[in-house]
Amino acid sequence: MAGFKKTNAMRMLDKAGVDYTYQEYKYDENDLDGHHVAEYLKIPYEEVFKTLVAKSESGEYLVYCICVDDEIDLKKAAKLAGAKRVEMIHVKDLLGVTGYIRGGCSPIGMKKKYRTFFDEMIELVDDVCVSGGQRGLQLRLKPADLIAFTEAVVGDFAMRG
Repeated sequence: MAGFKKTNAMRMLDKAGVDYTYQEYKYDENDLDGHHVAEYLKIPYEEVFKTLVAKSESGEYLVYCICVDDEIDLKKAAKLAGAKRVEMIHVKDLLGVTGYIRGGCSPIGMKKKYRTFFDEMIELVDDVCVSGGQRGLQLRLKPADLIAFTEAVVGDFAMRG
């Protein structure tokens, strides 16, 4: 692993016996968009999922993973979580809540176990890529393995891009 130590996300997958591969990529601190990741790694947009963190009106943190080409529909996201409403947390709060920074937030290995949701598009791809827990690192694994490992709910909460 050139320049990388195993991340917490990788160690957790290893411990659970979940198969994955990883890919490194160059990133630009001013352009942490998931489209860049997909283009750099020559992976279709629909296979690269970004991890978003929201907070419900009751104060519960919720993790949403969605294709980089789509945007989250907060009303649908709230409904899926059984909340009245949810709003995205501020980037400045991301590290404290998840242990990860913007551009390196993984649904695997956050500081605490939060309820996690994957957009239904994940069921249409053979492999999915998510952040490996730091900028410049993507993990590629089977959607069913990722969903099972994160104990996620799959549903529709996207505005299609």
